[in-house]
Amino acid sequence: MDLSLRLWRHPAPQGAQGLCLGRTDLPVDPRRARRLAHRIRRWARSEAGPREVWTSPLQRCRAVGECLSSWGWRHHIDDRLRELDFGDWDGRAWGEIPIEAIDAWCADLRYHRPGGGESLDDLARRCADFLAECGGQRRYVVTHGGWMTTAWHLAQRRPLPATAALWPAAPPYGGAMDFAQAAASVLGENSQ
Repeated sequence: MDLSLRLWRHPAPQGAQGLCLGRTDLPVDPRRARRLAHRIRRWARSEAGPREVWTSPLQRCRAVGECLSSWGWRHHIDDRLRELDFGDWDGRAWGEIPIEAIDAWCADLRYHRPGGGESLDDLARRCADFLAECGGQRRYVVTHGGWMTTAWHLAQRRPLPATAALWPAAPPYGGAMDFAQAAASVLGENSQ
């Protein structure tokens, strides 16, 4: 997969503390969205990149794209960039979800559908579809931690892990990943 892609994780969503957060649409502090948009704009200027950004439709990503759009950028909203769908778990406190259900998901991370939602394998198909469309063009993307980690596995041509114990931590809020010449590196930027 020959990619030229820079991914940023959205800023910290408001009210998300302790929640299972996938497709629940929580807002972000507008200042944090602007701060990340400024970093993306600076990055694009430094490499003479396109003034174009792709985001998930969820507010925590879309707000960054809207800031960039107000500065003359083209903003593409792409449903394939959404976070994993946690079904009935989504938006609930982790402590409210039966531990047996969480354990079942952790034991079969790749194929289990948490809360009846989407499996990691389903997310990987969405992710692969988006990545295949990029075709080596330079793209700036604002998306979610689970999506980014899945993309990293695909770009590295690594198999998706079978259990949660093998799943790496997501980049920090505002953190970035750069996929260039088919290699991915996690960069420790943080906009919190």
